[in-house]
Amino acid sequence: MEINISIIVPVYNRPEEIRELLESLLKQDFKGDYEVVIVEDGSTESSEEVVKKFHDKLHISYYYKENTGPGDSRNFGMQKAKGNYFIILDSDCILPEQYLTEVNMELENEFIHCFGGPDAADQSFTTVQKAINYVMTSFFTTGGIRGGSKSVGKFQPRSFNMGISREAFKKVGGFGRIHPGEDPDLTFRIWKGGFESRLFPKAYVYHKRRIDWNKFYIQVNKFGMVRPILNKWHAGTAKLTYWFPTLFMMAFCASIIIALGISFIPLMLFAGYFLLLFVDALIQNKNIKVAFLAIFAALIQFTGYGIGFLKSTILLNFSGREPEKLFPKLFFKRI
Repeated sequence: MEINISIIVPVYNRPEEIRELLESLLKQDFKGDYEVVIVEDGSTESSEEVVKKFHDKLHISYYYKENTGPGDSRNFGMQKAKGNYFIILDSDCILPEQYLTEVNMELENEFIHCFGGPDAADQSFTTVQKAINYVMTSFFTTGGIRGGSKSVGKFQPRSFNMGISREAFKKVGGFGRIHPGEDPDLTFRIWKGGFESRLFPKAYVYHKRRIDWNKFYIQVNKFGMVRPILNKWHAGTAKLTYWFPTLFMMAFCASIIIALGISFIPLMLFAGYFLLLFVDALIQNKNIKVAFLAIFAALIQFTGYGIGFLKSTILLNFSGREPEKLFPKLFFKRI
C-alpha cells in the first residue's frame, strides 16, 4: 500500500506556535511528499499570514471555520485532505528532524491503521513546562498511558501526536464533540471498528504546552471529569488504575492527619514516593529546580484529576442525567 501523508493541524489563537511547527517541518530529513492542512478554529488571532509565508516551501493549505472545537476541526481537516493517511498534531508541537522518517518507517515495516507517539520537552522549554511535561509522561505518575516506553494495558494514542488511516476515519466517523477526551473516545471506537493501534516510540514530538499552574489544574480536572463519561460510553474500558489519583490524595490527606497524633509511618511512605519522583525527574531533566517542581506538579495533577474523577463518578451514577446536561462545558456544539 502506498502511503500518502496529510498532516492535520487545528489552531486556535496560536500564530507563533504554528510558525514554530512549520519551521520544524522544513527541517525534516524525510524525502517523501506530504501535505499540511491548517484549520483555523474561529481564532481572533489569525495564523493566515504566517501560513502564507510557507506556501512556496511546503505543500500547505489553510482553512478558516467557526469555533467548534479541536475534534471537529480535525475532522474538517481530514475531510479536506488528499492523503490516505492522516497525521494529527497539536499546534503547540515542534517536530524533531527525524519525525516523519520514523513514522514512515514504522508504517512501511508493519502497517497499522492508528498510531500514537510520545511527547518530550525540548531544552528551550521553561522549568514549569519541563516539570509539567515530566508528570504528564512519567510512568510513575500516569502509568505510561501517554506514550512512555512502559505502558499499562493497550496503548491509547493522544491527538497531540496521532495517526489514523483514511479507511479507519471513514468507518468510525472521526472525533466526537467531547473535549478533552475526544482522543481516547476515538481510539475506543477505532478498536470497536476492527482496527488496532500501536505506539511509535521514536516518533516523538516536543509538546510546548502554553500553560501555567492554574491552567494545568483546570486541564487535569477536566481529564478527571471526562474519564467516567468514557467508562460509561465504552463498556469494558474502565480500569481500577483510573481511581489512583483520587485514592492517592485521600490517603495522602489521611496520612497527614494520622501524623498529627498517631504515627509518621504512612506519611513517610508518601515521602518515599515523592523522593522517587524527585530522583527520576532529576535524572531525566538534569535540573534540580525541575525535579522540585515535578513534585508540586504531581500534587496538582493528582488533586485536579482526583477531584474531577470523583465528582463525575458520583454525578453520573446518582443524578440520572446525561453527561451533556451535567457537564455542558465539556462538549462543543457543532455549527
